[in-house]
Amino acid sequence: MKFRNLMFSVTGILLLTAIAGIVNGEDQSAPTKAFQAIVAADSLQKAEIVGGSYFFTPNRIILKVNIPVELKIRKEPGIVPHNIIVSAPEAGIVFDAPMENEATVIRFTPTKVGSYPFYCNKKLLFFQSHREKGMEGVLEVVE
Repeated sequence: MKFRNLMFSVTGILLLTAIAGIVNGEDQSAPTKAFQAIVAADSLQKAEIVGGSYFFTPNRIILKVNIPVELKIRKEPGIVPHNIIVSAPEAGIVFDAPMENEATVIRFTPTKVGSYPFYCNKKLLFFQSHREKGMEGVLEVVE
């Protein structure tokens, strides 16, 4: 009986440790990965962002000003929710969209040169937000 109780205790501790590691996680932000959007035949700049365990790939996208953008977003498979937010009304770039396993498309036209951050603001209870764990990037609008 004592052995069984000991095994349950050890199993419980290991399970709680694993859950805490998944929930709290270390900062897994990747080095900067840039992507230069290219204007396609349909006159749209196209790019794709994948979100995962506290990262975006790419986490820096270079866009040209005054050319419409078609941004595909999706997340890696998993149960952790993610979103992507940009709030730059002065540049015509404002969205707050959930990231799903299937790609969705966000369309906008950047109207001002500059660097505009994007990030995930999801958070569980009292743990750090996904942004605080490194899930952020930048849209760089150039001439």
